[in-house]
This record gives sequence, structure tokens and C-alpha cells, in this order.
Amino acid sequence: MVDYRYALRGRFFDIAATADSPEEIARQARYVDDGLMFIAEGRIAALMSWEEGQSLLKQPDDWVDLRGKLIVPGFVDTHLHYPQTEMIGAFGEQLLEWLTTYTFPVESQYGNAGHAAQMSAFFLNQLLSNGTTTALVFGTVHPESVDALFAAAAQQNMRLIAGKVMMDRNAPDYLTETAEQSYQQTRELILRWHNHQRLGYAITPRFAPTSTPALLEAVQRLREAFPDTWLHTHLSENPQEIAWVKSLWPEHENYLDVYHHYGLTGKRSVFAHAIHLQDAEWNCLHDSDSAVAFCPTSNLFLGSGLFRLQTCWQKKVKMGIGTDVGAGTTFNMLRTLGEAYKIGQLQSYKLCASEAFYHATLGGARALCLDEHIGNFSVGKEADFVVLDPAVSPLQQLRSARCKDIYEQLFMLMTLGDDRNIAQTWINGECAWNRDGLEVAA
Repeated sequence: MVDYRYALRGRFFDIAATADSPEEIARQARYVDDGLMFIAEGRIAALMSWEEGQSLLKQPDDWVDLRGKLIVPGFVDTHLHYPQTEMIGAFGEQLLEWLTTYTFPVESQYGNAGHAAQMSAFFLNQLLSNGTTTALVFGTVHPESVDALFAAAAQQNMRLIAGKVMMDRNAPDYLTETAEQSYQQTRELILRWHNHQRLGYAITPRFAPTSTPALLEAVQRLREAFPDTWLHTHLSENPQEIAWVKSLWPEHENYLDVYHHYGLTGKRSVFAHAIHLQDAEWNCLHDSDSAVAFCPTSNLFLGSGLFRLQTCWQKKVKMGIGTDVGAGTTFNMLRTLGEAYKIGQLQSYKLCASEAFYHATLGGARALCLDEHIGNFSVGKEADFVVLDPAVSPLQQLRSARCKDIYEQLFMLMTLGDDRNIAQTWINGECAWNRDGLEVAA
């Protein structure tokens, strides 16, 4: 007998264990064509075939009918900016000009607690309606921005990691702070929110160009005082940015060495973009057990460059997928994976469906050091998952009917899919978002 609150019947796909190569992912892929998943106290209690599981039901009809749907682990977004939601799709600039023209003026509003609360609610709804159950998120320099986001995420019982931007130079006066002010405000936020429910705090220096040595020393002090927090920043997104870092930090060997010098690489350190890395930087990321976030739509939209996924595998660096809203152009992980595939194609790398879904689920969880908690349907994992409707348009129905196996259908979803394919999103064993607006009843 399995003790459970919900039993869900449908099709299930996940990757059963973390992997160090695409070939290993393929071996760990798991598909149950007609399965029964039991949920108890917010966790996966069991996953088995319908034939095996039906005898364990309390009553013959004691299950939620999701037949025809495909259930996968919740998507893990390893890099995005919630304040930039309202400026997504801003026209015509590359990174540094884009920050000055669009980003900084928008972020200036987030000292207003009411505005921050309103946008936090909108942002989390965008995540849930797109099947994202865990995210690593930038706030703004204002503590109010982080308080609002964490308060909203706590109401949903989401597993969310976020932090206030730390920035003390090369930005408008209305967004800069002193290193000591940044240290004190960040410390207070860590004490208030880190490890509260399912929340985690990320110490968040924006990037090296907006950081003085004094600020990075403050970040180092915080990291040493709170070693189980995350470190979240940007790295090697844009050639002009890299040249700027070299002019500001000429004593350092390369961009990553600026962070490494202050002890900011390591477990739970996540560096967004990492497009234009030298071999020494890849080696440092691997040796320090750091992770990177691959942000396909953002990299294309800002013309930043093509992430080298094959090199990432060769160097054995942990990697997750980031939508990077608002330079990224969608919250939807299916669309983001489709763009990742195209970036691979431009470099003669074939990103297959099992690998893509690994990066968006268990691989992303591993990059965030959360793979013991989320990322697949192993017994005891937190029950965060998304229910996909595999064919919601005439074109998808036509293409789906011609798919020979689950991998073709997954590939169809990541090339033709979007938010319409998200039927339900479950958080910690509860249905947190339902496309049809109906309560789920067992």
C-alpha cells in the first residue's frame, strides 16, 4: 500500500539520474506510456505503470485523469531578471547600450514597494503559466524588490532563489550604492529570507563593470559568512563588455579571474552567458565546481554570440538553461529549447530532445545544486511538475500524429510548442496553475 494524497494517471517522461554526457542522458531517459504517480506530503511517493499501480489505489477511480497529457518535471530557469518583465522586446541595442537605454530606467521603479509587489505577482504568474517551477532571479538594487518577490513566492510555496543587485559604479546615481550599504542590505535580506520555506538567497553583484574592488570584497565577506547561499552574476556575454572588464581590471588574467580572485567561484556559483570564454576560464569553472546558464533567446536577441554547448560538455562544466527575460524574448522553456537547438545547428551540434529536456529539468537542478530535491520523478523528490498538452493547434496535431516515438514528440514540442501547451503546473504536490481554471479534485 502507498500512502498518498493524489494519484495521477497519464504519460510520464524524465531523466532518471544526472549525466556527464549526452549519451548518458539517453541511457537514463525514462518514459512510462500509461503511468500512475502517487503524491504524498508534497513529494513523489511512487511512479509505476498503470498495470502495476492500480491495485494500490484506495478506490478504483481514486485518480486524477490526465490521459492524453504528457507529464514532465517542472522546468528550472537558471537565469532571468524579474524587473525586466515590463521591458521585454525592447528594440535595437546590444548589451551595454541596452542596459543604459532600457534596463536602468525601468529598474529605478522598484524602490516602490507597491510597484514591486504588483510586478512580482505578474512575474510569478508568467513562470507558472509557462511550466517553470524553480528559477534563479535577479531583483534590482532596491531591497523592496526582493522582499516583494520572496513574499509572493512564499505564498505559492515555490522553490525560488533570488537576490538584490549589488552595484556601486558605472550606473546611474539613482541605482548605485556604497559597498558597505550593499553589504548591510544584502546581509539583512539573507537573514530574513534564506532557507525560509523553499526560498534561497543569491548574492548578486550585477557584473564586474559595476563592481569596485570594495564591493567584491563585501560579496566575498558575505559568501564566507553564509556559505550555503548562491552567487549569481554575469560573465562574458558581449565582446565590448569583456574589453571593458579588461580595462577596469588590467591586473587580472581574464574576466572570470576577477570573480575567482575574490573567492566567488565554486559550488552554488552560477555565471550567466559564458559565451566568449578562454580555455583557462572553462578549466577554472570545472575545477571550482561552478555552473553556467545558457540563455539562447537573449544571446540571439542582443546579438551577443553563440554559446558553445559542445565545449561545455567537453570541459565538464555544469549548465542550466536560462530565459534571461527581459533580453530573452519568452518565459516559455519549450520555445527557449527550440532556440537552443538552432544555436547548436549553427555550430554543427545536434541538440536532441532528451538532452534538451535534461538541461531544462534535472540538469538545471544540478547546476543549482538542487538535484537532490527536484528535477525528476525519483521517490522522495519534491512534486514539482508540468502537465503538457502535446497537440493544441491543427499544425501540432498533424505533426504529433506522425511522431514515431516519445522523442519525436518531445522534439516537436520544443520546436512548435509554446505557452498554449502548458495545461497545468504543480508546485510541491499542489496544482498551482491550471490553463482551464478548474480545481483539481482527486
